[in-house]
Amino acid sequence: MATNPQLIAKPKVQDPLFRRAVFTFSGSHFLNDLVTTGMVPALVVLYKHAFHLNYTQSTLVVLMSYLTSSVSQPLFGMFADRKPRIWLYPAGVFCSIIGLALTGLAPSLPWLLLFISISGLGSGAFHPEASRGTHLASGSKKALAQAIFQVGGNSGQAFGPLFVSLYITHSGIRGLLWLIPVAFLSLLLTGQILPWLGQKLESAKLNRKKVLKGTNNILGASLLSCVIILRSWCQIGVVVFLPFYLNNLTVQQSEILSFVFVGAGALGTFFGGLWADKIDMKRLLVISMLIATPFALIFPYVHGVLAVIDLLCFGFSVLSSFSVSVVYMQQMLPENIGMASGLSIGFGVGAGGIGSVFMGGISDIFGVATVFTILSLLPLAGSIIAAFLPNDRIKLKQQA
Repeated sequence: MATNPQLIAKPKVQDPLFRRAVFTFSGSHFLNDLVTTGMVPALVVLYKHAFHLNYTQSTLVVLMSYLTSSVSQPLFGMFADRKPRIWLYPAGVFCSIIGLALTGLAPSLPWLLLFISISGLGSGAFHPEASRGTHLASGSKKALAQAIFQVGGNSGQAFGPLFVSLYITHSGIRGLLWLIPVAFLSLLLTGQILPWLGQKLESAKLNRKKVLKGTNNILGASLLSCVIILRSWCQIGVVVFLPFYLNNLTVQQSEILSFVFVGAGALGTFFGGLWADKIDMKRLLVISMLIATPFALIFPYVHGVLAVIDLLCFGFSVLSSFSVSVVYMQQMLPENIGMASGLSIGFGVGAGGIGSVFMGGISDIFGVATVFTILSLLPLAGSIIAAFLPNDRIKLKQQA
């Protein structure tokens, strides 16, 4: 008879995945990242010509977008840990889209940076609440739910350059004004899940210990943040500087190659979430970054179809740990889920904007080719740092 309570308790541990909520968060993540991390880097070429900017000034646009997003996300996350504010979820998506749309009316660089900052702050408000909601809707399938959520974001990043290539390059920057109705439509998508999210947060508050047990691992979180930052520098560096590096191609052709790179990363994100259930997250981080290294190294030396294949493999491998790193960070900081999401999705990824400005300065002095030499070494450095992360299997046993 002693075994019966254990048999009855098992279904409670295997909580089901709430698909409608997860796919809603994933869809809103698509819209948010389509305009922020997707379109902003791709628009740098057009902003450069429209406002007569040099490389450093051009990448300043990316810096303002990513800096406002990356700095604000951990702050929004900390506030959300103390008192969740579900209205930030729809408001964040709305501001991220409307901010970029208004850049179509910007009369000068300062106004451009202001509107970009509004978009970045919207993204910063969106991510912690959306990631928390995904965590609550995931049941016992944390990695899979985060993979679905992150695939939405990475798909937005992939389609951003494609949208710029197929539409904005023909319509001009004023074509961004058509994003205004999209911003209002996003409120319909995000608003329909708010009642469920409010109820779920209330129940989680009453039984907070069941959300995720354990104590914060500050050293592990710091090391993981370094890996995420290096991966972000690599990703954003490729997207921003690819059109400048392949100057023999048209803007449309280079943006399509960016779509190939980030689109392959979206596939890698999904499969990485599936593989995380079979191998530990630390091993996946080390292996994925290590595999990405040779593809990064050979890219400057291949052309044509081989370059496309190399970008596919490069994007797939380097971004396959994207969703896993979010779950991993939440395990590192179980007492602060919102801040963990802000660090892994916001601060770490947003640091790519800082790296892009640094690389822009290098491009002005040494040329764009030097940037790709630096980018080729970043995955290797990330793999080495990931090897010193604590074992997540041990962490899971401690939390059980």
